[in-house]
Amino acid sequence: MTTPTHCPGFESFKNLKSFICKCSSCGAEKEIFSDEFKLKHKCVKCHQPIDFQSCEYYAGGDDETLR
Repeated sequence: MTTPTHCPGFESFKNLKSFICKCSSCGAEKEIFSDEFKLKHKCVKCHQPIDFQSCEYYAGGDDETLR
């Protein structure tokens, strides 16, 4: 028996990307992962639905700028 080097299920999450969108209504940030685009999201501040077509892409997992 071998000892696993990663948590079970690691492979299915290995290629996920994270994005931070700003709410088009109030400007609050919402972190969304690439496997969640099919889900409906609401802003935690103003509770308005977040529309991925109109939200402002602010940062992501590949973005190396400091926040």
